[in-house]
Amino acid sequence: MSTYAIGDVQGCFGALQSLLDACGFSQSRDRLLFVGDLVNRGTQSLEVLRFVKSLGERALTVQGNHDLHLAMVAEGHGKRHKEDTLDAILAAPDRDELLAWLRAQPLLHVEGEYVVVHAGLLPQWSVARAQDLAGEVSRALTAPDYREFLAHMYGSEPASWDDRLAGWDRLRVIVNAMTRMRFCTPGGVMEFRHKGLPERGPEGFLPWFEVPGRASASHTVVCGHWSALGFRQSAKLLALDSGCLWGGAMTAVRLEDRRVFQVPCGAAMPVGA
Repeated sequence: MSTYAIGDVQGCFGALQSLLDACGFSQSRDRLLFVGDLVNRGTQSLEVLRFVKSLGERALTVQGNHDLHLAMVAEGHGKRHKEDTLDAILAAPDRDELLAWLRAQPLLHVEGEYVVVHAGLLPQWSVARAQDLAGEVSRALTAPDYREFLAHMYGSEPASWDDRLAGWDRLRVIVNAMTRMRFCTPGGVMEFRHKGLPERGPEGFLPWFEVPGRASASHTVVCGHWSALGFRQSAKLLALDSGCLWGGAMTAVRLEDRRVFQVPCGAAMPVGA
């Protein structure tokens, strides 16, 4: 049995199928771990959702910012964007089943020495602490009143963690760190405007994984979200968003031996997509 971690799919179903062929993926034997953002911007988000859900226990995805955006749009919250490609899901006869399945996926997953999260972890969070905090969000997303949480989820404040945070502010910081963060200060203050190369971040901020002494360095973090970062592999980081949506590649890593598989994704999306 092999376990493949796969970067952001974002509705690129054809590329995903090509990648699984390149990996030699067997539905009866192997497992897939997705780093989130199964949907949006690509043209086949519905097909991606149906396929990953159909794999049952053979696949798991963590929540990405686009996945949560879909949940919010479905409930009439947040702002729709002209680049969204979610209409096929929202009009599908199995819409409610798909949305409930996606909301039930975790914000973070630990697999042996690996921890899978869409964006990153604040420097003061150990993996065990992050698991507990992710569980708080998961309970809110699957509670009977989950719509109330979605109504309060958007926003970039507070920008840092405090153990005394409560209510919507507490949950919002957890979501923002795990699904949106790229840069933060050594003290854990997040910045969300800059999306470019890590070497060109705002003054006083570092890529979250470069903060000295971060508490999650006990594990290798497997993440996506940052297409400008591209595929990066180090002792404690597997960054898998290699820009498929933008004409780059889709990437998988076999966790047992860290073998890398990539397939090209064709023409780039229009600028601003």
